[in-house]
Amino acid sequence: MPRQGFVDDVCQYNYTKERLWERSYLLVKCAELHLEEEYRLYQARLWNSFLGVFLLLHTLITIAHCAMLLFTCEHPHLIYFDVALYIASAFIILTVMSVNFCENLAMRHSWITYTSAVVSAFALVSAGELIDIQPSTFTIKKTCFHTADIFQGTYHYYKHDWALDTFYDTYIVYMIYMFMPIPIMSGALLLGVTVSVVYIAYFWVYVAEEYYSDEDYGRFSLDIFHHLGFNLLGMFFRIMNDIVVRSSFLDRHQYIMEKIWLRNARRQEKLVLHSIIPPQIAKPIQDDIQNRLARKLRGLAASRSPGVMEHVMAIQIHPEVSILYADVVNYTKMTTTLNVEKLVRLLHDLYGRFDMAATQFEVQRIKFLGDCYYCVAGLMRPSPDHAKNCVDLGLSMISHIQEVRRENDVDINMRIGVHSGSVIAGVIGEAKLQYDIWGTDVTIANHLESTGSPGFVHVSASTLNELEPSEYTIIPGTDAALEDPVLSKHNISTFQISTEPSPRFTKRTTQRFESQSHMDIPARPDLYRTKDHVINEELRHEFRKMPVSSFKQIFSWRRRNQSIDLLSTAVTKFCLVYRDSNIECKYLRSPDLMFKYSMLLAWSIGCSLAYIQQMSLGEGVLLEAILLDVVVLTFLTALLVISWYKKFCWLRYGNKENNRHRFGKLSCWIFRTSEKIQASLSLRICIYLFIICAYNSVIFIMMMECDREEFEVMYIDSKLYHYDDIDICFNPWVITNVVSLIIGMSFTFTSIPFVLKIVVCLLMTISYLIVIFFHLQFIFHHSWTTNPFFAPEYAHCTLIIITFVTLYLKERHAEFTNKVNFNWRMDLKRKQRDAQSTNYSIIILLNNILPAHVGTFFVQFYEQNHRTALSSSVNIYLTSLAKHELYYEEYKIVSVMFATLKNFELSLRSLRLLNEIITEFDRLLHHYKDNYVVEKIKIVGCTYMAACGLDVNFAGRISKDLENRETYRDSLMEEVEQAQNVRRASSKIAEEYPKEVLHEEVVFVMTTFALDLMRTLWMLNKVYETVSYDKSVISPDMSIGISSGEVMAGIVGASHPHYDIWGHPVNMASRMDSTGMIGHIQVTKETAILLGEFGIMCNFRGQTYVKGSGNIPTYFVAIDDDYEFITTGEKRIPKRQYRERDVSMSDNESIYNPFWHDDDDEIDDN
Repeated sequence: MPRQGFVDDVCQYNYTKERLWERSYLLVKCAELHLEEEYRLYQARLWNSFLGVFLLLHTLITIAHCAMLLFTCEHPHLIYFDVALYIASAFIILTVMSVNFCENLAMRHSWITYTSAVVSAFALVSAGELIDIQPSTFTIKKTCFHTADIFQGTYHYYKHDWALDTFYDTYIVYMIYMFMPIPIMSGALLLGVTVSVVYIAYFWVYVAEEYYSDEDYGRFSLDIFHHLGFNLLGMFFRIMNDIVVRSSFLDRHQYIMEKIWLRNARRQEKLVLHSIIPPQIAKPIQDDIQNRLARKLRGLAASRSPGVMEHVMAIQIHPEVSILYADVVNYTKMTTTLNVEKLVRLLHDLYGRFDMAATQFEVQRIKFLGDCYYCVAGLMRPSPDHAKNCVDLGLSMISHIQEVRRENDVDINMRIGVHSGSVIAGVIGEAKLQYDIWGTDVTIANHLESTGSPGFVHVSASTLNELEPSEYTIIPGTDAALEDPVLSKHNISTFQISTEPSPRFTKRTTQRFESQSHMDIPARPDLYRTKDHVINEELRHEFRKMPVSSFKQIFSWRRRNQSIDLLSTAVTKFCLVYRDSNIECKYLRSPDLMFKYSMLLAWSIGCSLAYIQQMSLGEGVLLEAILLDVVVLTFLTALLVISWYKKFCWLRYGNKENNRHRFGKLSCWIFRTSEKIQASLSLRICIYLFIICAYNSVIFIMMMECDREEFEVMYIDSKLYHYDDIDICFNPWVITNVVSLIIGMSFTFTSIPFVLKIVVCLLMTISYLIVIFFHLQFIFHHSWTTNPFFAPEYAHCTLIIITFVTLYLKERHAEFTNKVNFNWRMDLKRKQRDAQSTNYSIIILLNNILPAHVGTFFVQFYEQNHRTALSSSVNIYLTSLAKHELYYEEYKIVSVMFATLKNFELSLRSLRLLNEIITEFDRLLHHYKDNYVVEKIKIVGCTYMAACGLDVNFAGRISKDLENRETYRDSLMEEVEQAQNVRRASSKIAEEYPKEVLHEEVVFVMTTFALDLMRTLWMLNKVYETVSYDKSVISPDMSIGISSGEVMAGIVGASHPHYDIWGHPVNMASRMDSTGMIGHIQVTKETAILLGEFGIMCNFRGQTYVKGSGNIPTYFVAIDDDYEFITTGEKRIPKRQYRERDVSMSDNESIYNPFWHDDDDEIDDN
């Protein structure tokens, strides 16, 4: 729904919320969602429930009325016809209306519903009469005030010459609008108006000519206004009921769609998490994410983003596993010679094959590090065949890479090492969580790979002992393995397994494994236009379970509907008050967006009552009555204008584009007053009570004019002197009809506590009964009655009680519908919160696969349709992944860093310390989120890899597959363009330097981050000096290497998608780290030149041998003893200034946490 806004210097105006509660809008929305058919079915069930209540009510009323006639009339033989007619009428109604309970028949033949309603209505029309009996003489007087009921009135008119009047007119009108299953509102209006017209026409034809006097014309108009008021009440109920039910239906539809999406999202969340971390240790991490999100959504303080883990270290020991390390030979040459598209496509195909093969052989891929791919068998579940599975996978990988080599004409091969033993597996750090393995046996497997021969699986003796040698072609190990110090230290004997055919191996498949993703996470479906047949079937099933009756909790012992059960246990039976006072308060404080409809009805009823009062008083109208009518109508008119003013403005200005209408102070005051009334329960209650009191004052003034003693004297005189023209004070039946109308209005007013309505109407009923039987008993006793020799006061009493009970049942059902709607809205909000949390959780997990520019998320709280949203970049990734498309990028300049902790033995004892160090490194990333983002790429053992400049705004090229998809390309290009515009507008330097030059600042930012790593490690060592522990578990030494240049990036892998970067700078940064010195940041010549332009001095180290490049000049970044850059004259001013040392440590309080507990803490032994 578009937001309609009106902006003025004084006020702002919004009609959106009110618009959502308009019937025209709801009709359009149901049509847009193709829900009209389902709504029609639900409406049929709903009206059948109304019909069931009516049939029970009418049966009880008929029994009670007939019993009163038989037991109170002194001449029962005169009322046998009446009793028989009531019973016959009830029988006809029960028989005819019961046809509607055959839902399928009634739905196929809609004429049945209309015909049964018409027959039942006119069956009741013929069942009541009002005659004037003189109780003292038991003579029947030929006089009439109201319209006669057709059949019974005609019978008494011709047989006994009695002019009869109505009794069931009010009841019939209420029945038509509130209980008859007439689906179309105009049909109910037509039938209600027809019944009223029939009553009035009968009065005119049979009574007017003989009994009309001048006074009767006025009283005839009173009857018209009574029927007008009753029809207004009935139509108001119909409209309000349709609005609430349609709104509930749409809410239920949205709730179901949210539930369906949430169910799928949680399944995808699990898949995403398990694509990063194996299921056995994913649970604590997932719980940590959800708990932190829950705290954040509840508004609790959160000092850090929920996108980062908080002190989660979940590790396990696996004693019997096999580790496979695989290395792509000539990988460096391949990454520097192929273009980005071909490289990513080749790697995606290759690693996809490996992933699918690993799945087939039940081996868990851990990660791939550029050219290195390593995995473990027996990790997911213990397996006696873990060694065989690893070796078979290795042989399959060699076959796959040979096939890829032939298909793509590239010179690559595979070197594989396999070792069996034990590992420590788990997750460390706080950002970009990655599952990894550690331990001596892991190191041995790595060295087996590095000393192996291409095209062979290099295994240790422990692995060979787990195999059946006859199934493989086995040859001795390599000479390099004999000379390797690590293998020699642990006395590892090695062997090589060839891919040459063997009887066992020929049964293994080397077929091409299509690179398919298990992840299928589309953006949230359009909740309002989905046509999926499965979802539609679930919708239909849920709609069939929607509650339709508020009386099953009273009349049914077998509850068949879960929604009713849940609400029944939450509310009291008769007043429908929530047992939880907090929920009841929330319900009562809900704004009344339909207040304007209540005021329109109140104003219409007020005008009708004012007219009835004036016509009843006639020439003897009192000044007090005139003043009261003026005050009340003025007040009601003012409220009517206030409540409808927004609607008028919306109709006048709301549909115009770029509306700039200026509202004056008066208009703004009306807007604010209307909104305040809608939002304030106390104001609405005050208005409600004032209106009801004003209505009752009309009755009070009408009765106040009457002098009871004078009337008694006049009545006695009329009997003594035999004259019939008694000027009665007021007509009791006019008062009774007015009271019925006021009771109806009291129950129908919207958003007033149901208990208050019951109390008000009950007080009115009791007060009026006291007037009938005590205060003005003589007057009511000598008024007209409804049946021969039936005491008139009983007739008045019966009509008022029937009205009260009927309207109570009607309003009780309306309250039940409102409570169901409120419950569903609360459920919907909970589902939306759950969906929001799940959406956050999914994107958090994505951010642990992808860099910020791809995994960046933006969740919009409480959009107009109350849905969360994935960012466009995440949508791009998810769509490409689901459709098996490639995602890759190419950058002109990216700065890459490798930082390695030296002499750090990876053991169970030291992993806690490593987790603390990596966590502190990860927290530094929060300070590098502006301008140029520093991204953590991966952790390899004790090496921390990061890059700066991986920003889609700076990408020179993105996936061609995505560029061909116009929708996603436009979304991405728009995002890129907006971000670049912001950067240019916010930076003065942008006017002085071209974009390419500005991007070179990534080198300065990356070096600043490297210096922060050194500061952090120094600070950690200062803390450790104050703690008693084994100093052998930590070395304060770290070397760092940085290189910059053109980089390619992309997402590869099948079951475990992974974002990686390739290119010469990546290889050089790794070499700068491995050839560097402890306590220094070593950089290439190109990087040193760029740093010099930013004022950072670099000292020439000399010619350093680098594998693959030979001897090249390298430099050390100049750093003083206080870990500050040694600066020189700067040619450029960076937009980002490096942080001071004391600031960098300001939020590292967590390093004081006692991470050296017993070794068994947080460790699971498998």
